[in-house]
Amino acid sequence: MKTLFLKIFVLMSGMISVVNAQAATDSYRFLHVTIDTPWAIFLFLLIFILTPFVLMAMLYWYFAFKKNKEDTAGGSEQPRTPVEKTSE
Repeated sequence: MKTLFLKIFVLMSGMISVVNAQAATDSYRFLHVTIDTPWAIFLFLLIFILTPFVLMAMLYWYFAFKKNKEDTAGGSEQPRTPVEKTSE
């Protein structure tokens, strides 16, 4: 039973590879490549390029606000002020 399944699998995969090789000879007809295709590829890849930058900005804002909340919630109630110089 196992060998029969293996023979059928090898036969089917061989037939599929022949069909793919034939389709690759005239790929423009099957893929419908037009002048808009490079723009579609560019915009699709642009999403992957810009995603890390958007994620970095979101994480920066999240941790910046989190730090501010910890500073205000910490021990003293008075806001921080710059040190004033005293005249002698």
